[in-house]
Amino acid sequence: MAASSLLALLDDITTMLDDVSVMSQVAAKKTAGVLGDDLALNAQQVTGIAAKRELPVVWAVARGSFLNKLILVPAALLISAFIPWLIVPLLMLGGAFLCYEGFEKVWHSLHAKHDAADKKAVQESTQDPQVDLVALEKEKVKGAVRTDFILSAEIIVISLGVVAEAALTQRILVLSVIAVLMTVGVYGLVAFIVKMDDIGLWLMQRQGQGLLPQLNRKFGWGMVSVVPYLMRLLSVLGTAAMFLVGGGIIAHGIPALHPLAELALPWSLLVNAAVGILTGALCVVLVNSVKLFIRKD
Repeated sequence: MAASSLLALLDDITTMLDDVSVMSQVAAKKTAGVLGDDLALNAQQVTGIAAKRELPVVWAVARGSFLNKLILVPAALLISAFIPWLIVPLLMLGGAFLCYEGFEKVWHSLHAKHDAADKKAVQESTQDPQVDLVALEKEKVKGAVRTDFILSAEIIVISLGVVAEAALTQRILVLSVIAVLMTVGVYGLVAFIVKMDDIGLWLMQRQGQGLLPQLNRKFGWGMVSVVPYLMRLLSVLGTAAMFLVGGGIIAHGIPALHPLAELALPWSLLVNAAVGILTGALCVVLVNSVKLFIRKD
C-alpha cells in the first residue's frame, strides 16, 4: 500500500514537472523579444568602462536583476491569486510599452548626428582625468538595473500570461525557472560579449609556429572584428523582436484583431509587426504630446 502510494506520488511529481517544462519553454519563446533587447541593452551599458572593470559591472547588474525578480515574481503571483483579471490589462500595457520602446529606438536611430555626439561625449568623459570613474560606474549600474526592472517585469508578466490557468505550484515553479534561467543566460552572454574583444586580442598575441597557432591568431582577429557588428545585430534583432512580441500581445488582446493574429506564418508575423509599429508610433506621439503640454505649463 505504501509502495503504491509512493509510486502515485512520484508519478504526480513527474507529470507536474513535465507540465512545468512545457510551460517554461512556451514562456521562454514568448519572452524572446524582451530577452533580445535585454541582452543588447545590457551589453551596451558597459561600453566606456575600463576592461578590468567590465565583468565586475556585469556582475553588479546581474545581482540587481536577481533582486528585481525577487520583487517581481511574488508580486506577479499575488496578482494571479487575488486579482487575476488584471493579468490581461498588464499584458496589454506591457505590449504597448515594448512597441513604444521599439519605435523610440528607431526614431532615435534616424538622428545619427545626435547619437554620434552623445557617444563622443561619453568617450571624452571617460578619458577626462577629472571625471570620477567610480561615480560614473555606479551611475551605469543604476541605469542598467532600472532598465532591467522594466524588462524583467515584461518577462514575468508575459510568462504569467502563459501559466495564468495553471495550479499555484506550477505557476511558482515556472516563474522561478524563467527568472533564474533568463537572468543567468542573459548576463552570462553579456559577460562573454563584452570580453570577446579581449579574448580575441589574447588569441592574436599567442606566439608559436605551425597551423594551430596561426588558426588561433586568425580566430582571435575574427572575434575582435565581429564584436561591433554583433552589437549592431543584437540591437536590430532586439528592436524587431519588440515589435513582433509587443504587437502580438496587442493583437491577441483586441477581439477584432485576434483572428488575424492566428493566421499562418508569415502572415501572422506581418500582422504582429504592423500592429507593433502602429502601436509604438501612437504611443510615441502620445508621450511627446504630454511632454510638450507639461513644458508649456
